[in-house]
This record gives sequence, C-alpha cells and structure tokens, in this order.
Amino acid sequence: MTNENSNPDQRPYHHGDLQRAIVDAALEVLSESQSTEFSLRELARRAGVSHNAPYKHFADKRELLAAVSAVGFEALARQMSDATRGLASPRERLAAMARAYICGGVNNPALYRLMFGGYLTDQQSDRPAIERTAAYRMKALVVGAISDGALGRLIPHTAANERMIDGAILIFWSQMHGLTLLLVDRLVGPGEAMRELSDIVLQGILDGLANSIPVLPEGAWVGPPLAGK
Repeated sequence: MTNENSNPDQRPYHHGDLQRAIVDAALEVLSESQSTEFSLRELARRAGVSHNAPYKHFADKRELLAAVSAVGFEALARQMSDATRGLASPRERLAAMARAYICGGVNNPALYRLMFGGYLTDQQSDRPAIERTAAYRMKALVVGAISDGALGRLIPHTAANERMIDGAILIFWSQMHGLTLLLVDRLVGPGEAMRELSDIVLQGILDGLANSIPVLPEGAWVGPPLAGK
C-alpha cells in the first residue's frame, strides 16, 4: 500500500502564515550561514512545506530577500526606538539610536549587507517597494530626534527644512554606516568597545553639525531612492 504522505514535498501546509514562515526560515539561514547563497527549496524544506510553496508568495529569490530585508529594517527600527525609551533629551535619543544601529549591523552582518548593500537594486536602480517603506520608518526616528533639537537647536520638520534635515542625516548615516562596516570587517575594534567608539564618532558628527548643517542639493535624496530616481 502506498503512503501518499511519505514525500515531504507533497505534504499539505498546516502553518497559519506561509509567507512569514518562509521569511523566518530565510532569516534563520542567513543568521546561521551569514550568506545569501541558499535556495527557496532549502527554505521550503526547513519550513516543512512543499518545494513549490514559496512561489505562492514570492515570484523569485529577489522578491523573497526584499521581504527579508524589510523585516530587517522593521526590527532595526524597533531596536532603535526601544533604545530611546525613557530618554527625554533629543541628543541622548540620537546617541542611543546610533548605538542600536551599529549593534544591529555588527550582530548580523549578512542581514545588514542585504539591507544596505546593492544586492536588491535592480537595473533601473530601484529598491523593492516593501523595503523602501520599512526603511523610511527607520529614517523617521532619526528625523524626529534632529527636528526636536539633537543638533543643538530645533529644526521643525517642514518642507522648507527638509533638505537641511536630509543633509544632517547624510552626515550622520554615512559615519554610522562606515563605522558599522569597519567593525564588521575588523578594521576597527575591539567589538567590545562598540559603544565607546560609536559615542566618539557621534560626538565628532554633532560638533561639526553644530557649526554648519549642509543642505542637500536639489534632486538628491537620503534613503532608498524613490522609484524611477
């Protein structure tokens, strides 16, 4: 007598959320292997579903990795937000966000490189919409701290100040991103001094921005570019 359920690729899916199960499997593999060199078939096997199941939600691997990246941005935004809890000073909030940002990248370099590298940029230089939406939520946290006075003065978040705020974010993000990768690649260290190194870099940023805040050129952007840019 033939057992129709003997082949795992033919088992029906019983989880409540197939899409999230596949994304969670990808996050696990990425964290364990620190590589994006895995197949959707491998993820399906790990999630206990048929090898075709991922294609019910993801057209290809790039679309899956875009969802993984979006979850990464959401998690990083949550970590940055949690780090500011109970801090009234905008400057302290910005410092706490900087530490959380760097810690997130150092603790999972492969996910960080997926989020901030060029892997998901297509031939038109567009990033996936799901990723852009999640990334801009994270950017909003930094905008809030800068607007509230983290640079020594209030900068209301208005259309007139948008290019100035983006100019400040460009300086802040460039330095934090650079320090994160230097720590990941062990060109700066030790890792145990991550907090102190972050504070040193941030102090230099704030000292410079206290004297002059650059205005982003017309047409330039900070963050994942909008479609068609």
